Amino acid sequence: MAISISVVLLLLILVVVFVRNGALKLSHCLICVLLGFFLAGSSMAPTIHNGLLATADIVSSLHP
Repeated sequence: MAISISVVLLLLILVVVFVRNGALKLSHCLICVLLGFFLAGSSMAPTIHNGLLATADIVSSLHP
């Protein structure tokens, strides 16, 4: 029985490990960029986009 892990999930796990480790190197940065490209091509892209737009609207409406 083969267990398959999607590329997005694998890259997400690697990014979390690198960020928590605190040693983000150039190779780690490239993995983060690959994660972004794979997320942009996934079915989660519209949800992420809408979430970022909603967050930007909330932040822009705040007045100090």
